[in-house]
Amino acid sequence: MPKETKQTAALYRMVMPEHTCPYGLKSKHLLETHGYEVEDHHLKTREETDAFMREHDLETTPQTFVDGKRIGGHDELRIFLGIDPPKAEQSDTSYRPVIAIFSVCALLALGLASHQLGTVLTWQSFIWFISLSMTVLAIQKLQDVEQFSTMFLNYDLLAKRWVPYGKIYPYGEALAGILMTAGILPWISAPVALFIGTIGAVSVFKAVYIDRRELKCACVGGDSNVPLGFISLTENLMMMLMGIWMGVRAFAG
Repeated sequence: MPKETKQTAALYRMVMPEHTCPYGLKSKHLLETHGYEVEDHHLKTREETDAFMREHDLETTPQTFVDGKRIGGHDELRIFLGIDPPKAEQSDTSYRPVIAIFSVCALLALGLASHQLGTVLTWQSFIWFISLSMTVLAIQKLQDVEQFSTMFLNYDLLAKRWVPYGKIYPYGEALAGILMTAGILPWISAPVALFIGTIGAVSVFKAVYIDRRELKCACVGGDSNVPLGFISLTENLMMMLMGIWMGVRAFAG
C-alpha cells in the first residue's frame, strides 16, 4: 500500500538567543500531535520578526499556514484543530478555578484523614475539606488584595457600607481556615467564619437571586472569571456551617 502523506503546515515563530516564544512551541506541538508535518521557520532576530509581520500585515507571532492559507496565532490554531469552540461560542466565564481548588482540597482532606485517622470517610474529612478550601481560596485573594477588594465591592453588602472590609475579608478567611484545620482556638475561628460566611451568603443571594445581576465572583481573586452564583453561595454556606459546628462543639464541650 502507498504510504499516506502527512498534511504540511508552515509555522513561523520567534526563536532568538534570548527568547523562544512559548506559544510557538505550543503551536508546533499541537500541529505534530494532530498529524501535521511542520515546516518550522525560525524568526531569529527582532528585525526579521518585524519584517515578517509587515509583509503579512500582522501584529503578532507565531503564525500557522495550512495549504497556503493563514490560520493565525495559537488561539486561532486551537479553534482550527477543533480543540476550542469558535470565538463567538466561547464564554468569558469558567468554573475551572474553583473546581480545581475544591477537587485538590477534597483529596488533601482525604489524605490527611487516611494518615491521621486510618480511614477516609469521616466527619473530620469534611471539616478538613472546608477549612483547607477556605485557606486556599484566601491565598487566591491575598495575591492581590487591592484587585480582590475592588471586585468584591460589586456585590458584598458590608463592603459597600464600609470599604476597608474588602481588604480585611481574605485575612479573616485565611485565619479561620488555618485555625480550623489545626483544630485550635475555636472561640476565634467560629465567630469569624460565621460572620463573614453569613454576610457573604446574604450578599450573593441578593445579587444573584433577587437583583438578578450577572457578575463575576471574587472568590478566587480579583482577576477571576468565575460567575457569581451557586459556587459562591456554597463557599459562604460552608463557612457558616463550619462556624456553627465549631462554636457548638467548643462551647458544648
